[in-house]
Amino acid sequence: MRKAETLLNIVRTRSKRGLPVNNIYRMLYQKDLYLIAYSKLYRNDGAMTKGVTNETVDGMSMAKIEKLIEALRFERYRWTPVRRVYIPKRNNKIRPLGLPSFSDKLLQEVIRLLLEAFYEPQFSESSHGFRPGRGCHTALHLVGQKGHGTKWFIEGDIKACFDRIDHTVLIDVLKKDFKDNRFISLIERLLKAGYLENWVYNRTYSGVPQGSIVGPILTNLVLNKLDQFMEKEIIPNFNKGTARKRCPKYKCIAGQISYWKQKGEWKKVRALRKVLQTMPSGEPNDPNFKRLWYVRYADDWLVGVTGTKAEAEIIKDKMREYLKQELKLELSNEKTLITHAQSEPAKFLGYHIRTLHCDTKMHKGKRSINGVISFSIPPKVIKEKRAKYTRNGKIVHRPERIKDEPYSIVSQYQSEYRGLVQYYKMAQNLSKLNLLRHTLETSLVKTLANKYKTTCAKIYKKYGATITIAEGSYKVLQVIVPREGKKPLKTHFGAIPLIFNKRAKINDKKEYWTWNKRTEIIERLLADKCELCGSKESIEMHHIRKLSDIKPKNGKPVAEWKYFMNARQRKSLAVCKKCHIKIHNGEYDGISPRRKTTGEPCDLETVTQGSERDS
Repeated sequence: MRKAETLLNIVRTRSKRGLPVNNIYRMLYQKDLYLIAYSKLYRNDGAMTKGVTNETVDGMSMAKIEKLIEALRFERYRWTPVRRVYIPKRNNKIRPLGLPSFSDKLLQEVIRLLLEAFYEPQFSESSHGFRPGRGCHTALHLVGQKGHGTKWFIEGDIKACFDRIDHTVLIDVLKKDFKDNRFISLIERLLKAGYLENWVYNRTYSGVPQGSIVGPILTNLVLNKLDQFMEKEIIPNFNKGTARKRCPKYKCIAGQISYWKQKGEWKKVRALRKVLQTMPSGEPNDPNFKRLWYVRYADDWLVGVTGTKAEAEIIKDKMREYLKQELKLELSNEKTLITHAQSEPAKFLGYHIRTLHCDTKMHKGKRSINGVISFSIPPKVIKEKRAKYTRNGKIVHRPERIKDEPYSIVSQYQSEYRGLVQYYKMAQNLSKLNLLRHTLETSLVKTLANKYKTTCAKIYKKYGATITIAEGSYKVLQVIVPREGKKPLKTHFGAIPLIFNKRAKINDKKEYWTWNKRTEIIERLLADKCELCGSKESIEMHHIRKLSDIKPKNGKPVAEWKYFMNARQRKSLAVCKKCHIKIHNGEYDGISPRRKTTGEPCDLETVTQGSERDS
């Protein structure tokens, strides 16, 4: 992969030097880029999802890459329309989602790698959506750093951003940085490829296809112009002064305290200090001190204003006008709001955000918290999560999970709870999730009790355990699955401390890991050898959605290839064309002793003819 990385470094270096890239289309001929793209895509759940054709990641081969490159070399490659489906949103609306074919996904991932290499060094520090090493938590960290003393929040959202991205604006950005008409034409054809809905073709005149690989980075290219507008024009022109003017009354009382200290009148000093604690040290409404900050995640953004509401209104109008005139986008009136930072929370990335002040009952007398940004869990979040496990105000079991094994049931409940706790670790009211933990635990116990037709008390007795971690000892529900010759599988529900952490990071580490010494998928594909029969002709990758689909059930024997994949704990298998056809036709009967010893190649023609005759 060194050659592919060298190409990406060249693109990255030219970006840092402020130079455009010429002949980038020729980089699409590099096979190593497609192997890198394949290694990133094959794990995705959508890799086995069909678009308008039957093509999926299953059947991936070097021949397919070579065919794709040849089509690009002679400019014969044509994007297929995406298959459009709709997924529900939280507000009971639906969002369109495009499902491209796998060849399109592969080429889009290669294009994304090149675009990311060029634009990542140029993107603003205020942008956090769909970028490597960034996410919701990094955006929230920046809000906490910049937001001290904020008076007004402008919470914004762009109306149907992905669907309304103007193609002309996007292409103009690309033409400025890539002096290659063939590459620009390839992107234009992608944008205009259209979609099939109920098998009716529809043209696309604006927007980037949602669900596509390159959609997020193309959207960031356009919205980066908004970032530059805020950072180079709005913020420098708004910010004023280096420090707040000292409050005259505060300064006067501080002088009196100094005077009575010299006199030794400590009672008067203590009395004056109490008065001083109730006063701001700086002038809150100093017209010569103003600050503005801006953070964006995808099409959602938050602006903090240390100034007046009228000034916040002006900034909002300027942003609206810029989006409309320059980017051909429109602000959502429903979601673009101006809120007072102390009296009401702003909603950003699922958190409630406000600035603290010591005049509230909870923080009375704590001057150190004045102006500090506070993150909290919205009550609606806990209410909605609990609703999935309650009916008529009573906690109930989940009947759709009864068919699963106890290990799987407990793991699912733990994953849902752990994910929510990890995301809201920055919330100061994190302890509110105790109510959700109780709800999930009760529902889990009732689900297991329904599975075994027993009582909840017996479930607690059977699976109850105590786990000790760094934060202390916790009572949990634990399931242990013994394995012959291996360490037992363990999972549990609970033992997740609800400790506020303003520097929290999401931990995606698996609950357990399985040691595996097999080579990476690229090396297995390049080995050009069938992992079943040893043939070296027409090698391609066989993929499945999940291992549970091919595990033995009810003690029944499984096909040789299923046993092979289960033993390796892999959802992919490098096979020859003959073995692959047999697998899909349900005809694979294992490896013959002769083929094991002699390595006799498979007779592809015979199998293909037999498959066609059977069909």
